[in-house]
Amino acid sequence: MRYSSLFGKTTYGDAQDSKFASHSWLVKGGFIRESSAGRYFFLPLGWRVHEKIRAIIKQEMDSAGAQEMITPILHPLSLWQETNRDSSVGFELMTVEDRRGAEFALGGTAEEMMVDVVRGFTISYRDLPFNIYQFSTKFRDELRARGGLLRVREFVMKDAYSFNRGPQDFKLEYDNMARTYHRIFQRLGLNAVMVEADNGYIGGEYSHEFVVESELGESSYFVSEDGRYVAHEDVAKFKREPVNPDDDILPFQIIEQPEWVKTMEDNQKHYGLPYAHYLKNVVYRHAQTNEIIIATIRGDLEVNKTKLEQVLNAVGLLVEATDEDLARIGTQRGWVHSWGHPARYIGDLSLTTVKNFIGGQKEATTDSINVNYGRDFECEMLADIALAQDGFLTEDGSQKLIEKRGIEVGNIFQLGYHYSSKMQGAVYIDEDGKEKPFYMGCYGIGLGRTLAAIVEQYHDDRGICWPESVAPFDVHLISLRGGEEKAVELYQKLREIGVDVLWDDRDTSPGVKFSDADIVGIPVRLVISKKTGDFIEYKRRTEKEAELLTWDEVFARLL
Repeated sequence: MRYSSLFGKTTYGDAQDSKFASHSWLVKGGFIRESSAGRYFFLPLGWRVHEKIRAIIKQEMDSAGAQEMITPILHPLSLWQETNRDSSVGFELMTVEDRRGAEFALGGTAEEMMVDVVRGFTISYRDLPFNIYQFSTKFRDELRARGGLLRVREFVMKDAYSFNRGPQDFKLEYDNMARTYHRIFQRLGLNAVMVEADNGYIGGEYSHEFVVESELGESSYFVSEDGRYVAHEDVAKFKREPVNPDDDILPFQIIEQPEWVKTMEDNQKHYGLPYAHYLKNVVYRHAQTNEIIIATIRGDLEVNKTKLEQVLNAVGLLVEATDEDLARIGTQRGWVHSWGHPARYIGDLSLTTVKNFIGGQKEATTDSINVNYGRDFECEMLADIALAQDGFLTEDGSQKLIEKRGIEVGNIFQLGYHYSSKMQGAVYIDEDGKEKPFYMGCYGIGLGRTLAAIVEQYHDDRGICWPESVAPFDVHLISLRGGEEKAVELYQKLREIGVDVLWDDRDTSPGVKFSDADIVGIPVRLVISKKTGDFIEYKRRTEKEAELLTWDEVFARLL
């Protein structure tokens, strides 16, 4: 490819939201351009990288026994209504209506579509298991698109779906996909960690994310000191250590308290005790039932909304209570009681780790002290609804948890009977001749996010440093004054031996060509000029020094 003919060349100046290196360098290098917020053009250079990522994923999925197909992008809305996901997913579903009045959802994920096509066949136990996958455009009506390709509203995903007889053969496929993902990301040059995660709106009982460590990543996860426990903050478990186990249990009291004492900070200032000694209440409203839920927790901890939603079987349905919601149960911010309001009370396990809590029944000039769970109040249930924190102990108390951040590039989900139990006819004929529901799993990789994660890992202060497996070209050839004729010959010979080469044949300064080559980030740079004579200047993008090689030496290295 001649760079002079390339559509989309380097530009200068910062991209918006350029705290993400991937966004900045992909825009500057001529790989992507924004169309509207969260939607991007992939220019020729960017699409070459994208398709190399796709090819690696396809090779590994095919090798793992999966079969590629494609579904329509427009999903009949009735399918999403069949599983009740038209109103309960974790993203705003985008819908359209055709001229005949038929309603469709723009596909954000394809569980319903895959089940729908499979249930149209008569499937025997002899046909199972199988894994079908696709590369298709997905639509997510994200509230706030940011970070270039890291959080978008339209993107290409590889999504796969396995259909199994039951938990045992499913687990074999789940492990098969986990190994496949490790191979994929290794080939892409990414050290992706497998992190226990929450299933969210996808459904099912367990899942794992594949996360590439990055300080700017939006996924927060915890790793034990020995590395054996790795879990997303949404699900991370930890030990709640006793706060004051040697204290005697004191009589419950209502005492005078200044009206200005409303927050945890106010409590600490007034009473002089650490946050763990106070009761904290966080109020939510169920978006469908309008029930008020009060999460009661130890004062030094934060409520984990994801865990709370799982406990209540209300994924994506809890919203922060408004002032009007609080007024409806007879209270206001800073005055919420730990018992007594017309609401559902869900307590964290930490409520049993403190003797003689302060708080829980605040009024204008009074509050309660020496409050003990089980004696003075009880919740509907106690559950793990707290966020883990850096330095907390693992659930067994043997290791400290280390908090890290990263970019999610893939995920695998156990779905079980979640969809086959909701969608009529999602069954196979078993050995006994009876119909039984499919046991399912799904497996996704976002190609754009993966591309961005690669750039986040492989760049310096001059531009991108692509791994060879996904680089848009193998070689960046630069011809300078006096080397034009030899450059034509070299360009032709490189192509003849199968080397994918981008030739900067422009009539511009050496400085501009070298700078552009660094930004674009192709692994090998070759320079030919009057100064190099019968030799070629060979330099790898990640090395400081160049060397003069003969033509044969260059060919040998490239091959």
